Amino acid sequence: MSDLAETLGSDAAQSGPTALRILLGAQLRRLRESAGISREDAGYHIRSSHSKISRMEGGRTSFKLRDVSDLLIMYGVAGEAEREALLALARQANEPSWWHDYRDVLPDWFEAYLGLEQDASVIRMHEVQFVPGLLQTEDYARAIFAIGNESDSDEQIERRVEVRMRRQRVLEPPEPRKLWVVLDEAVLRHRVGSREIMRGQLEHLARMAARPNITVQVLPFSCGWAMGGVGPVTIMRFAQSELHDVVYLEQLTNAQYLTKETDVLPYQRLMDELGVHASPASATPAMLRRLIAEL
Repeated sequence: MSDLAETLGSDAAQSGPTALRILLGAQLRRLRESAGISREDAGYHIRSSHSKISRMEGGRTSFKLRDVSDLLIMYGVAGEAEREALLALARQANEPSWWHDYRDVLPDWFEAYLGLEQDASVIRMHEVQFVPGLLQTEDYARAIFAIGNESDSDEQIERRVEVRMRRQRVLEPPEPRKLWVVLDEAVLRHRVGSREIMRGQLEHLARMAARPNITVQVLPFSCGWAMGGVGPVTIMRFAQSELHDVVYLEQLTNAQYLTKETDVLPYQRLMDELGVHASPASATPAMLRRLIAEL
């Protein structure tokens, strides 16, 4: 592999399409800046605009191979082997992911999250209303989708459940992600569906919390600590050195993806605070047993 491609190192070899777009975009930005070329000039060179260059460099769009090839020449990457190595990464980044077949039931803004979740090595979550999707049972997920999507057909709801169950493979061998979850006690007391569905969910949560790659803490009502009305938060960390932490904040009809260090740092501190004030993970099994007995 060329020297330029080697700057991505093993990071690229172990990355999925979403991470590859971010990695390749960052490489294109470095090459442009090293050549002293503005985004405006680069956009004009590929018959487009500076905003497209910005999206490419941020990994927020797919790559047209012709555009990448033209930019590499413009940036002074003259060697055929060097260009081909980076174009190969662009081809990999353009490969459809497994959720492509479910786009009819997925909002556009959620697809980026699926890609990041797939590539993350550590996922930290705080939930205030529902058990996180990665830890839900089929029945619990189905009950949530039935409540939140009354106009959907049974088939659409089942496809949404399939997506949620498929996502959970990131927690399975051979490379299970590390998951650290802090749940408000309200999550465990908020009944979703029938008593049987809720019991099954709590029992499943207890089994998942016993896995070595999963940590579940509960922030009890009695702790007396408030965090100022912040809703659900997800922070994803990546094994690739080129990728920085991403904070995901989901709203009703869209989501925010925070990547700037100044934006991410307060949420990292928040998650650390939650871990301190929540009950230790060792106390979670006993609490779940009590709640199951109360159903």
